[in-house]
Amino acid sequence: MNTDARIKMFKLKYPHLFEPIILGNQLFANRIFCSPTGVQNMDQGKFLTDDGIAYYKRKAMGGAATATIGECIVDSKRGRGGPCHIELDNEESVYSLTKLANTISRYGCVPVAEMQHAGMFAQASAEMGNQIYAPVDMVPQGGVVHAGEHDMIPAMPEEVILETIEKYGDAAAFLKRCGFGMVLIHGGHGWLLSQWMSPSINKRKDQWGGAELENRMRMPLAIIDNIRKKCGRNFPIEFRMSGDECTPDGYDFEEGKRIAQMLDGKVNLIHVSTGHHENRDAFTRTHPSMFDPDGVNLHYAAEIKKLVKTPVATVGAHNDPALMEEIIASGQADVVEVARGLICDPDMPRKARAGKDEDIRMCMRCFTCFSSEITNRKLVCSINPEIGRENESMETKPAVVKKKILIAGGGIAGMQAALDACKAGHEVILCEKKGILGGALRCEDEVPFKHKLRRYLDQQARLIKESNIDLRLNTEVTPEYALSVEPDVIIAALGARPAKPPVKGIDDSPIVEGAEDVYYHPEKAGHRVITLGGGLVGIELSLYLAGLGRDVTIVEMLPEFSNGGNILHQIALDQQMRALNVDAYLSTMAKEITDKGLWIKTPDGEEKFLEADTVIYATGQRPLWDEGRALYGCAPEFYQIADCVAPKNMLQATSVAANIVRNIGRM
Repeated sequence: MNTDARIKMFKLKYPHLFEPIILGNQLFANRIFCSPTGVQNMDQGKFLTDDGIAYYKRKAMGGAATATIGECIVDSKRGRGGPCHIELDNEESVYSLTKLANTISRYGCVPVAEMQHAGMFAQASAEMGNQIYAPVDMVPQGGVVHAGEHDMIPAMPEEVILETIEKYGDAAAFLKRCGFGMVLIHGGHGWLLSQWMSPSINKRKDQWGGAELENRMRMPLAIIDNIRKKCGRNFPIEFRMSGDECTPDGYDFEEGKRIAQMLDGKVNLIHVSTGHHENRDAFTRTHPSMFDPDGVNLHYAAEIKKLVKTPVATVGAHNDPALMEEIIASGQADVVEVARGLICDPDMPRKARAGKDEDIRMCMRCFTCFSSEITNRKLVCSINPEIGRENESMETKPAVVKKKILIAGGGIAGMQAALDACKAGHEVILCEKKGILGGALRCEDEVPFKHKLRRYLDQQARLIKESNIDLRLNTEVTPEYALSVEPDVIIAALGARPAKPPVKGIDDSPIVEGAEDVYYHPEKAGHRVITLGGGLVGIELSLYLAGLGRDVTIVEMLPEFSNGGNILHQIALDQQMRALNVDAYLSTMAKEITDKGLWIKTPDGEEKFLEADTVIYATGQRPLWDEGRALYGCAPEFYQIADCVAPKNMLQATSVAANIVRNIGRM
């Protein structure tokens, strides 16, 4: 054997990001950690179902160093904030938690659990008739008053403080027994421990609070000590904190730095988040929106990193591996925590390690995932139809019967259907009437806060061109054309067209424009703009124009904006409207458009004239029903999907496309 022979090593594109790290007695494969997210696929609201386990399994398969289950409650009697939480003080949880930990570990990923207690915001515990506590006697104030507007919550007595400290230690020991490799103490975002650390809330007069930070930190540090006592000195502990609570009544970054310094040497990883869950404006600091740059909260971790010796993690708007590599290489943080980025693409770490950045499905930060979880208790993703259906997707096999599929329409639904059908082994012909794939959403290509949407559309188009799909641009699918192709299956994904509202003068006034045309040609909008329609299209177009310097007013018939159920994105939209001075008239009827502006009827019946240079209608879409139905008899199998059935959103488009294709050729 030639001792001089050298092994040719694979050159990593991101060597710092994929360098292992040791915390306590645990080796972590890389620096991409899964920030805690909770799924509500639970039996009795307590035990993860197989579908819930599959959500975390999919993250482990994707190559992240950790898969972190969120919102595990250490005190099921006093600490439940919502209806669905894993109870760490319930011995019956042992089976599902052990199964989850074993499932994650099989892929070389470290299972981690977030230990949570809602404190004075333990709404579910209060509704169950249990006594909940605050640091002092108080009525909670904030964006969401969980315990009731007029309910006085008493101060936690010392015996309950001591019991709570024991609860955390017992919970950590329980998790260790179940096979978890690290625990995460949630000490941020307005929950129990951050309530204790807050000088504006914890005004106790005893050793557990008051003006001195040492007293306010006594409970968190006692919890850490108790975990060390019960789990061993080397069992890794991650502590999640808000660097800055970003609220007028919360602590600021200077106090956050002091908190981090008191944690230094006590835990193995200081996880620096920001914000407070009870404040609407702080919500988008904790969960950055599409209006924020990648890594918007990095400076909190970077500044704390300078002050402590303990490894530091950053979190917030991370899914670009180049930025993540720079963060680690420059020493601004030791770990990058990712939440929505790993929902949108669980395989992001594996793709980044292989240097295939272009294949990463990047989160658009549209909030569909979390809004759906709140409103429907189901976590989904607008552009990844696998999410929420992990088990079903992983069990999908190639089609038994290969078919010739003609897809009419190259928008969101058509592209997803084509890619999934090709992957299943079918012969796929994709026809698009225009010369570019992407459909109606291509009008937003130049909108700055929609650059991730453009990347997604370009990515889908590239994947189609690189596949075996027969792509035919500038091709309209008529019945005659469809019959000439002789397909086994037709999928009509023709989309919809803008609907013009029945407002007097809309066809005669020279100042009227449609939203789609203005998106493509913003120069058509004068300085004073009125947008008819307060749905997502109208609001986002108004923000785009306001960002270009226009004076914009929205007129909406309904008493509130129509966000399509995306309640969290609406928070970000409201913030941007305030920041850009976009005015709005709700519960207001558009009466007549002239060449000088718009007559409206306000909620109190007053008729008022609003001067404008341009009136833009953004009042919904008309589905192309007839165009789709014309293809009904042109193939043995026919499916009409997405917007040409009922205009909805990207989630419905990608989901229905994926599920329709999964059923084709099954038998």
